[in-house]
Amino acid sequence: MVTRDEILASFDPSGVGLDNGNLYGLPFDYDSAQIIIFGVPWEATVSYHAGTADGPDAVLRASPQLDLYDFDHPEGWQQGIYYQPLGDWVRPLSDASRQQAARVIAATERGLIIAEHPDLQAAVDQVNANGQRVNGALEAATLQALQGGKRVGVIGGDHSVPLGTIQAIAQREPEFGILHIDAHADLRRAYQGFQYSHASIMDNVMALPQVTRLVQVGIRDISHGEVATIAAAGGRIVTHYDPVLKRQRYGGTPWLDLCQCIIEPLPQRVYVSFDVDGLDPKLCPHTGTPVPGGLELEEVFCLVRSLVDSGRTLIGFDVCEVGGDDWDGNVAARAVYKLCNLMGLTVKDDRPLPASASATNPQTQW
Repeated sequence: MVTRDEILASFDPSGVGLDNGNLYGLPFDYDSAQIIIFGVPWEATVSYHAGTADGPDAVLRASPQLDLYDFDHPEGWQQGIYYQPLGDWVRPLSDASRQQAARVIAATERGLIIAEHPDLQAAVDQVNANGQRVNGALEAATLQALQGGKRVGVIGGDHSVPLGTIQAIAQREPEFGILHIDAHADLRRAYQGFQYSHASIMDNVMALPQVTRLVQVGIRDISHGEVATIAAAGGRIVTHYDPVLKRQRYGGTPWLDLCQCIIEPLPQRVYVSFDVDGLDPKLCPHTGTPVPGGLELEEVFCLVRSLVDSGRTLIGFDVCEVGGDDWDGNVAARAVYKLCNLMGLTVKDDRPLPASASATNPQTQW
């Protein structure tokens, strides 16, 4: 059996990116990696553009083109990152569920009441059952990884995908916060009848009492009902609307100062949920529901870096709504790698990295 030290010694991080089936061409397997990234090609309930089920493959395909030196964590690759597809059954189930959901979505857009149409209600019920199957499988896989001392990330798929991982984390964390980067609040209750709608992920997350604070950034497409939900949350949900952030920036407030304000309400342990439609659409134009405005990728990195610099612990993350285009995959692959490396800088709160993976953090030079 090849030891971890032998893996590290035999790999050239400056070499050609290997097409070996793993993210970034890294040489790790499940056992030797410290970070497991689950690929979940599920998009049953997307209500605008389809294609996010191709996101995990797009990220995997683009990832060997990245250089591995990271300015925050130069030797972060030594943590070991391993890509684990949730299962070959997920994509066919997504495609079948998408067909059923499309009928329901079209009906709601015509103003039909689903409960009055038994065939449509049956479709809703089936999509919900299939969504529960995916959530359950991801929850079990995440628990197995966490119990094995791994840290976890998720690549979607639509933004309903990470619920299983967040539920698993909630079984092990008495309290934690969510830093949510998105164009949408995702606080709709069972949107269009789908319990696990991409537009309902944060409503489902807020049902977990372990989530003590949800901080949202970049929100710019939101319903009256969601605004009312935020107002009624008693401070448990803190939403930074993109137009407000832009106005503050135009008035001269530095982004670093805004980052400090954004992270201030978060507890010590934080999960990052990153829907790429929170970015300016030029960066991921094939995302499921693009919205003008949004953040630059480096602004997101700066925000999460501020979280890490504050001494908080990054306990997991997802990157969702990635389109299947090569450019979208390229951008999202960089987001996943950065989040892995920033998460690695916080593991002192959980368990140390091996000596070969330690490095001086150059962020103090910034």
